[in-house]
Amino acid sequence: MLRRVALIGLLLGGLLSLPSAGLSEERPSLTDRMWRQLLSEAQALGLPTKFLKAVPPSFIQFEFDDLRTYAAEYHLGEHRMVLNRALSFNGAGATLRPLGRLTHAEIETLYHELFHAYVDYLATAAAEALPDPVLKFAKVQQGCRYGAVLITPVVQRKGEMEERFLTERESWEALNETWAVFVGWMVWNQLELTKDAGQSIQKPGKSQDEWVSRLRIADREGILRGYYEPEDSAERVVTHKRYLAAASRLSSEEAVVLMRDVMGFSPGLLTRAIGILAGSEEGGERQGRCDGQRSHSVMP
Repeated sequence: MLRRVALIGLLLGGLLSLPSAGLSEERPSLTDRMWRQLLSEAQALGLPTKFLKAVPPSFIQFEFDDLRTYAAEYHLGEHRMVLNRALSFNGAGATLRPLGRLTHAEIETLYHELFHAYVDYLATAAAEALPDPVLKFAKVQQGCRYGAVLITPVVQRKGEMEERFLTERESWEALNETWAVFVGWMVWNQLELTKDAGQSIQKPGKSQDEWVSRLRIADREGILRGYYEPEDSAERVVTHKRYLAAASRLSSEEAVVLMRDVMGFSPGLLTRAIGILAGSEEGGERQGRCDGQRSHSVMP
């Protein structure tokens, strides 16, 4: 009798454990499938995948929600990416729509957030091993370029600037957003230029010439700059975001690392792009310099 009861107990215990076991196995497989689909579709569209391949498939937890303020959010430390439900397949909130069915602006937003995930992964991995050269370079830039910045107190008045000394969290966010803005900008312009011409911007030709021309305009107009959320609660009552001024925009050194070591751009395009950004720095237009503090492991 005792044997029969024990046997029944084992069977019931096994049956009760089946649903939870199934759920625990399903989630990684869905994440892996979604990540591999993303990489495959990005490659098919000719989009940069170098930094995406560095992130393990199971690192990011994807979620979909009815976001009202932003199209997407990434929560550093939680490894959690929340996308607007509109970006999901059939709006069901289960998996991402194929990249070919997203608008260029939606892909720009997605790459912006994926870059945040990449930096999050580098920071997480650095706690267990030697820091990645890109992360080491970022930490140097955080101190010498984003510790003190110029902001535009009123976004509409770009000529008005104020100097701010940022906290550790604020400066790290300002750097992350500046870099993510450039990543998104690169992807959006690539999509816009190659949708009809069919010619890669990585090779010399009309598409590359136009991409370089757009970069010159973006740099001159101060578009390649980030923002941060003020840590001071009283300041957050006034605004949730402080935008950097044009003088605190992306530097040529930062662009080198992002284009070459993160995005995997061709040497020819990299040389042309850096010539433009470095040229605008000769007149001292930018705030903050990192002379003598470059990371030789990532700089040319």
